[in-house]
Amino acid sequence: MGEQFIKDYKENEELRNSFFQLAHSVFGLNLQNWHEKGYWGSRYIPFSYVADNQIVANVSVNILNTIIEGQKKKAIQIGTVMTHPDYRNQGLSAKLMNQILYEYEDQCDFMYLFANETVLDYYPKFGFSPINDYHFSMEWLSSRQNPVSMKQLDGTNSEDLSFIYQFAAARVPVSQTFGTVQAEDLFMFHCINVFPEYIYYLPEEDMIAIFEKQEQQLKIYDLISKKTINIEETISKLADEHTTEVSFYFTPDLEASKLRKQLYTTNDQLFIRAKDNLSLPAAFQHPITSQA
Repeated sequence: MGEQFIKDYKENEELRNSFFQLAHSVFGLNLQNWHEKGYWGSRYIPFSYVADNQIVANVSVNILNTIIEGQKKKAIQIGTVMTHPDYRNQGLSAKLMNQILYEYEDQCDFMYLFANETVLDYYPKFGFSPINDYHFSMEWLSSRQNPVSMKQLDGTNSEDLSFIYQFAAARVPVSQTFGTVQAEDLFMFHCINVFPEYIYYLPEEDMIAIFEKQEQQLKIYDLISKKTINIEETISKLADEHTTEVSFYFTPDLEASKLRKQLYTTNDQLFIRAKDNLSLPAAFQHPITSQA
């Protein structure tokens, strides 16, 4: 009978479970717990091929907005690009990509994705261009510490997750240089599966901070607040007497002279397909907690 195209089938239990199984076998992803906790929302849409009631190829759409140099831009982030081994080299992913381009290219300012080194030659065929993604850090020599009380939240606890989600849904972007909004569903995936042990609530600041300390380094993965964040003031509350370096996993809104930047060398290359009038910052890092 051949493969049949299908999309947005999260209410179909058999297909949904097949999708989860394929994601786990290809990437080791646990999307099932993310769905079971209620965070697969309407902004995550799988485009798939199905054969014998099994998902055999997929490209997913994540609908979100970005803030670029203070301006809101509509974006589509593509992710979970995968094909069952028995159905590879048949052009199924290409057909799904073309379908997504057809449906969304006039509904957004740009599309983007992260690709591993095995497919770097693939996405330019669809009009995507590689973009440098940077990593920012700064020296921290301040002897001024302002420790505050904080409560560790549990990324596996339903009550804590509900609190985190409501907070994230009302957040301001962590960066006006390059930030994301309406990406709370993606954010929750990271809270559950990537950073469940590093989430803290600071009641005096009414802020959630996702961070960890490794010897003299403070790694800040995200700061979630309903008001604009003073980065250096926040660092003084998270750092301790041993902290000499702060590493950011987003683009901090700080003076360039205070920051060190280097090309972000990971297994994932950022690709963007944009309209001609889109102007990107000279150097930025996509927030790690909203990466698909």
